[in-house]
Amino acid sequence: MKNVLDILRERGFIEQTTHDQELRSYLEDGERTCYIGFDPTASSLHVGSLVPIMSLAHMQRHGHRPIALVGGGTGLIGDPSGKTEMRQLLTADIIEENARGIQQQLSQFIDFSEEKALMLNNADWLTKLRYIPLLRDIGRHFSVNRMIKAESYRMRLESEEGLNFIEFNYMVLQAYDFLKLFEDFDCGLQMGGSDQWGNIVQGIELIRRVRQKPAFGITFPLITTSSGIKMGKTHAGAVWLDPERTSPYDYYQFWVNTDDRDVTRFLALFTFLPMEEIAAVETLQGADLNSAKAVLAFEATALAHGLKEAVKARESALRMFGGRDIPGDILPSSTIIRNSASQGTDSVPSSVVRPEEIEQGIPAFRIFNQVGLADSGGAARRLISQGGAYVNDIRIDAADYMITADHLQAGEILLRAGKKRYHKLILER
Repeated sequence: MKNVLDILRERGFIEQTTHDQELRSYLEDGERTCYIGFDPTASSLHVGSLVPIMSLAHMQRHGHRPIALVGGGTGLIGDPSGKTEMRQLLTADIIEENARGIQQQLSQFIDFSEEKALMLNNADWLTKLRYIPLLRDIGRHFSVNRMIKAESYRMRLESEEGLNFIEFNYMVLQAYDFLKLFEDFDCGLQMGGSDQWGNIVQGIELIRRVRQKPAFGITFPLITTSSGIKMGKTHAGAVWLDPERTSPYDYYQFWVNTDDRDVTRFLALFTFLPMEEIAAVETLQGADLNSAKAVLAFEATALAHGLKEAVKARESALRMFGGRDIPGDILPSSTIIRNSASQGTDSVPSSVVRPEEIEQGIPAFRIFNQVGLADSGGAARRLISQGGAYVNDIRIDAADYMITADHLQAGEILLRAGKKRYHKLILER
């Protein structure tokens, strides 16, 4: 059986490791506990968080125990890493609410039952620290000279706003987190994005100084698309894991629209399909490569939203755009339904419209804005004037075109913006 370190490296997760050979031996010597910190600045994680989430899932699948650490305490300060200006400070209530949303999403990927994984909040210990004991017991182990050389601090020091004292403490607190988890949960491995390298190394050094024991770190590369866009960012904003923010149908469509050059890389990172099957995708072209994209979309949606929602999204996509059956030799381990005969629309985003509204009639520009197919009334007018707006797959060309009961088909009206963004109006009953 491969070491989980080999699995992560083979699939493209690893940018740097500390003490590589010692880390390998550490992971081979029984069950280990590892952790990743999640910033609770929003109530939902997004696609850009999937690399750390999937890495924890791989660790669990190989017999190790993951800890997902919500930064409820450090979130009260704000991580300066990768930022040229100070983050907005959040209240404890907002952080607590955000943490609940994050835990629900992580549970789709990681099994927290029977303490197979832990969800912790560093506010539980950081908010109880006393300042003078912290300086004496922890702060004395940190070199300011070394700290300001860290990339996370250097970027801020060189920015116009500079680095304030609150943020300067962030590295100390994150290192203390690692020490606390090492002492209380025997956690010897911290993982995180490449911008966390300096923070992770400081935590390892703190454990060595305080406990005279080794600890380890792994960082992940920043994932961008082949066109240079940061993973999870689109023209419409972030792609969220929360189905209320990004519907399972839209989530599926995000993955279907993957650039041809990214398909194999994203299959390796964002699914659990075998690498030998993924390697075979490299040679695919045309319709076969599109089939691989459908598998990527299905598997990614099933992980984030469950198999039922993935099936609904797949069927809706077939209903909207058509498609062919997926050959059995393309990623055969996938559970995707390969027969395209079943086609539904249940997962297309929808809104309920009252009978009196539709009887009176609704201007097209207004409804396209209201349902989110355009960001504003002006944007809706431009969409319509440029020929990108459709009602029941018929193009409309007037912003004040009235959508009425005459457009109802089986109690529904299908709106479309461009080629791929749909929304259903459903008559209230």
